[in-house]
Amino acid sequence: MAIADEQAAKDIIVANLKKKKGKSKFYLKDFYKMLPDEKNRDIKNVVNKMVQEEILEYWSSGSTTLIGLKGAGKQASTEED
Repeated sequence: MAIADEQAAKDIIVANLKKKKGKSKFYLKDFYKMLPDEKNRDIKNVVNKMVQEEILEYWSSGSTTLIGLKGAGKQASTEED
């Protein structure tokens, strides 16, 4: 069962990420807390779709993968080609 209103879920995620001051990258489990009434797998699917749509981006430290708004965060300027 997928999320009924996918666009609303995306809007909630973006709004939550924008209001987090001083933090630009999040664990996948942080997204689960943003949509507590949805199943974790469905949230993961929405997050993956948002990455494909270039709304969000993955960032890896080598051992940990974090997710944030595309272009947000300190390392964004150093990763440009």
